[in-house]
Parts: sequence; C-alpha cells; structure tokens
Amino acid sequence: MGEAKRRKQLGLMPTVHPFEAQLEASGEVTLIRGPDDAALTRTIVDALKGTQLSGAAWDSEYRTSLVLSGKHGGTLSTAADVEAVPVPDLRRITGELALGPLGSSSEQVTIPVEGGAIRLREQRHSFDGKCWETLSAPHSPQQLMSAMQNNPAFFLEGELIGQFNAEHWQAGRIDIEPDPPEELLEALEDVVREWHGETESLWAELHRDRMEDHDVPIPLARRSTFELRVPAPLQNPLGKVFAIRNGAEFSPVMDTDAHTPDGETWLSYADPDAEVDGGHLPAELASIFDMETVGVTVYADGRVEFEEGAPEDHTGRIRTELREATGAGDAQEWAEWTAQMLSETYGDELEVPEGQTLPVPVAMRLDIPEDALQDPDPLSQTFMESEVSFDGQQWRDLFGDLPPELTAFAAPPTEEDDAGRLN
Repeated sequence: MGEAKRRKQLGLMPTVHPFEAQLEASGEVTLIRGPDDAALTRTIVDALKGTQLSGAAWDSEYRTSLVLSGKHGGTLSTAADVEAVPVPDLRRITGELALGPLGSSSEQVTIPVEGGAIRLREQRHSFDGKCWETLSAPHSPQQLMSAMQNNPAFFLEGELIGQFNAEHWQAGRIDIEPDPPEELLEALEDVVREWHGETESLWAELHRDRMEDHDVPIPLARRSTFELRVPAPLQNPLGKVFAIRNGAEFSPVMDTDAHTPDGETWLSYADPDAEVDGGHLPAELASIFDMETVGVTVYADGRVEFEEGAPEDHTGRIRTELREATGAGDAQEWAEWTAQMLSETYGDELEVPEGQTLPVPVAMRLDIPEDALQDPDPLSQTFMESEVSFDGQQWRDLFGDLPPELTAFAAPPTEEDDAGRLN
C-alpha cells in the first residue's frame, strides 16, 4: 500500500472515476452515478454511445450471451428460432474512467478516451427495470464449442451491405471505394484506423506482426477490403467479424490486404513476394487494361470515326449502337450523356450550381475491346471513354487532371484534400 500511495503522489498512477450507466435498446445512455464534472460525464456517455451496441446488434449480442452462458434451453437452428428469444430493453454497466498513466494490461474491457481509458467491469440486463441479471461467459473452451455445435444458428450470416476498399496513409488520409452508405462512412473510417493502428507505434507493431518480421520497414500506406453486413442472428465467437458499428458488422477480407513502402509499389501481405496491381483492382477487372482495343471518335453531330483495326463488315452496326448509346446526332441527348459521363468521371471534383450546366463536348474518344466489336451484346456495356474535346482541336485525358474547360465548376478543396496535398 505504501508503494501504491507513493506512485499516486508522483503522478504515476491514474485518477479513477467510478460510474454506473443505464443503456436502452435504442442506444440512449443515462449516467446513474459518476463524476460530478460535466466534461468527465460527457466523456463517459459519449464513449458508451459510440461503442456499446443497440438495436439489432444488441439483440444479437444478448441472445449470443444467453446461449453461451448455458441459460437457454433448446436448439436454435434458424433465424426465426433466434428471433423468438425475447431480449431485454435495459442494460446497466459499471466501470471506471481512468485518467493518467495506465498499465500495459488489464483484465477488464477498455475503451480508449482522450487522456486515459474507460474500464468496463460488469454488465447486467433487465426486462422491467427491477430485476437485474448477469450472464456469465463460458467456463471453458469445451462449453463454447458445445454451444456452437448444438446451435446451428451460430453459422448464419446477416444480409450483405457491400465490400469496400480502403487506402489508408500513415499521415492520416483515408480513401474508400466505392462510396459506402453515408451513415456508415465515419464508422468505416474508424474501423480502418483500428485495423491498421491508430498510433504510430500501433501502425508499426501491427504491420510487423502481419509480416512476422520485426525488422521490416514501416509502410507509408496500407490497403484493406472490408465486407459489411447487417448483424447476424447470433455472433459467432470464432467468426471473421472485427467490429460492429452503427448497426453493421465489419469483416476484413485479409487476402486482399496490401502495403506500400514508397507510395508507388504495392506488396501483398498474403504473398510478400507478389506485387499488387496499383489500381487495387481484382484480377478479373485489372485484366481489362491488358486487352487489345480499337479507338473510336464520336462527334456531337453524329459522325463516328474509327482508327485502324476495326472490322469493316461491322462498322455500320457499331456506328448505330454508339449513336444510340451516346446520343450523338441529337443535341439534347448528347448533352445529357456527356454531362452524366463527366460527373461520374470526376465525381466530387465537380460542383455544378443549380440552374447551370456543364459545357458540352464537341467529341469523345472511346476505346472498344477488339473482342467486343463482333459481339452481339450492346457496346455500351464494353466501351471505355478515354479523351474529351470541347473544341474539336484540344484533347483532354479523362484519367488526368480536371480539364481547363471545367475549372469554373471545380469544387472548393476540403480540409482532407489540403491535408493530402501537404502529405
């Protein structure tokens, strides 16, 4: 006790603020007891709101705990079986907010917060707010495996939301493709930081653990793919889910993880000797860029010109299909198609004020895979736009910078864009 008191006086031990909080199924958090300081109270409430499950995810967590504790009789095989198990509306969590130096390990679940961490000690639940019950964890691996084997519902998955590729630079920037649902964007960025390491030391440690070599250089950036699903009926303790946030499960697709030591060359974690496609595309999509193509120029007035290599016996059909696909020859349809194409190509780089329209190109250059020229399927499924001209003389690469003709519609830079340029 004397040593503990001395360490506390020297500021070598954290300041601890015990608390008890009540959570509702909706995610609402009320502090029953805790520190008097309003800022500390807000820290606790915000941390619990941001990390504790609610809605369908809470249903899944409770039912899983009930089965693993051995307090549920019978077998759960289907989603309907699981949904028939009642779920309490109330939870109470006891714990403490610890500010200051923290030990390197703890038996309690911890939530990092600014200046320290929140330690969670006990969770109880109630159907009526009067009788409270705690569910115990499995006593042994055998109990866990027995519960899973006896309840096939542990192997059911929730509905797929989508797969999203995240490119994360150590300096902080995160780019995600395709765009996730807006309500999940911030949560996905948080999960990416957790997966790669939220601090410089964790970034290095997690990378070296993946490489199984503590002497490898630290990467400038890392790439990962995450599969998002709605919560499964039961949470499989041996499953691939890394985190549950905002009513969605986040699972890394580890075979796709890659890193770059120089910002140019990407290397696979799964195969350290293999270089990854720089565009982070699946092999079946990346291979499209190795195809032999024929260039075609389509003009607003309906003219279609071919480069060498187009099969003459198919050019009539191709002209007709390209005019139908692009609207060439019809001023209004051409303007609508080119506006949509430019908006999709440049995305957030463009901002078109209400009541204004983008300038209409005079011509477009397209690349058509040779195999598709004799294919009966519509060409709109296969041609790729490559260059645009607004005067018929100057050509702009669609894979380069925003064309000068569109700078009047350039979106103002965001703080993230500024940070990216500084990096």
